[in-house]
Amino acid sequence: MNESAVEEDAGLLELQKKIKEAFEVFDHESNDTVDVREIGTIIRSLGCCPSEGELHDLIAEVEEEEPTGYIRLETFLPMMVKVLKERRYRPVPEDVLLQAFEVLDTAKGGFLTKEDLVRYMTEEGEPFTQEEMEEMLSAALDPDTNTIQYRDYLAMMVIDEN
Repeated sequence: MNESAVEEDAGLLELQKKIKEAFEVFDHESNDTVDVREIGTIIRSLGCCPSEGELHDLIAEVEEEEPTGYIRLETFLPMMVKVLKERRYRPVPEDVLLQAFEVLDTAKGGFLTKEDLVRYMTEEGEPFTQEEMEEMLSAALDPDTNTIQYRDYLAMMVIDEN
């Protein structure tokens, strides 16, 4: 076995360990299964950011033929290894997010009002649910000004790739 094959095997084992650890956090019965509703949280904890549609497709891929409401580690692990090795569902880079906020900030003031952000996020594209909107506002909204200082929000939100 050559050196690169050994490194690849070690990398694969490390990846499997990382996935298994994330899975086990939600395996409350310690029987290598998790509630299907936890899969999105597990996938996102591994640094992936699939859309709701993509998440639905991933779940369909690992769900039993007769859905039980639970996902087994033995079906989740190979699918997730493939997703991570292919670097699918990467988070959007900070500069792209900043550009998106700047497009919405027509006054070029460095902030969006709560009302504008709610309108954009619930009426355009893949709309946020009420719960998602409340979660975002709880992290993004400056309570003193009732605005979103988006550079500060991005600095807090962006996942460090290193």
